[in-house]
Amino acid sequence: MTRFKLTLEYDGSAFVGWQRQDNGMSVQQALEEAVFRTCAEAVTAHAAGRTDSGVHATGQVAHIDIEKEFTAEKLQAALNFHFKPWPAAVVAAEIAPPDFHARFSATGRAYLYRIINRRPPLTIEEGRAWLVNAPLDAAAMHQAAQVLVGKHDFSTFRASLCQAQSPVKTLTRLSVSRVGEEIDIIAEARSFLHHQVRNMVGTLRLVGEGKWTAADVKAALEACDRTKGGPTAPPQGLYLTGVRYDALAPGGESAPGRQDVEDGQK
Repeated sequence: MTRFKLTLEYDGSAFVGWQRQDNGMSVQQALEEAVFRTCAEAVTAHAAGRTDSGVHATGQVAHIDIEKEFTAEKLQAALNFHFKPWPAAVVAAEIAPPDFHARFSATGRAYLYRIINRRPPLTIEEGRAWLVNAPLDAAAMHQAAQVLVGKHDFSTFRASLCQAQSPVKTLTRLSVSRVGEEIDIIAEARSFLHHQVRNMVGTLRLVGEGKWTAADVKAALEACDRTKGGPTAPPQGLYLTGVRYDALAPGGESAPGRQDVEDGQK
């Protein structure tokens, strides 16, 4: 039995999310079916983050166990062939230690949220970014975002269905930058609460529109009350861009639950 670590890229608009569901094709199901067509083995694929319907990935990580002998290169090529016609690909494959776990071994996750700030409708970027018509002040959004960096109780930015054992998370980065019409928001942490990134983005939009200040964001954070935060940004602007793996420190934040799942829209 060999454990393989797979790095995946996919267009989330074609899937009901990462996790298998009864209402449509999931990324997990597409991958598991590709494995079965490759080697006639039924496997369970485990992912670093259970992204939801409409959420994309450029650096999702999953692991699978296969009995048949494969090199990583041949497995990657075979899985990509059998992924068709679904918009997903294995962009990297490698043999992993038997105790490697895509989810529980992860020590960091990075997300990108893309906003297109213009009046005309989206064409090429439809389904891949959030169109915001009102002018946004990206510099003010970045300044307000720094209020959220650090270790906090993020209950204000936590979905009601979140299954994390604790609302306390340590956000190591939340940056906002603009290039032309596009505003990029990058969030990094060991793990995230359900909808945490999208709820933070929806709140920062209020700052960009001049409706809120950094002080308002701080007050919302300290309220520890979801009703005090901004709206939830739509899923199509969100991308899981990378997962980090190093030695787990004692007392980390990787206990079981949905704490490492950003953007679940189940």
